[in-house]
Amino acid sequence: MLYCRVTGSTVATQKAEGLAGFKLLNIRPASGGDELVAVDLVGAGEGDLVLVALGSAARELESTRGVPTDAAVVAIVDE
Repeated sequence: MLYCRVTGSTVATQKAEGLAGFKLLNIRPASGGDELVAVDLVGAGEGDLVLVALGSAARELESTRGVPTDAAVVAIVDE
């Protein structure tokens, strides 16, 4: 998992069927690096520090099985 900061959201009016109903968030690793787009599973918002599952781990949750994603926001960090 990766610590990331939510920097905004991506709006897509046309999405693959598996992505319907998911909010897409722009995230940047807290340690620096390129911005990514992740499906939001927890209701995160801009500025939140979040934990992100990457790769096959992003598709292991029941809610993301069969979803075409490489990144999923799985937790909002409180402290």
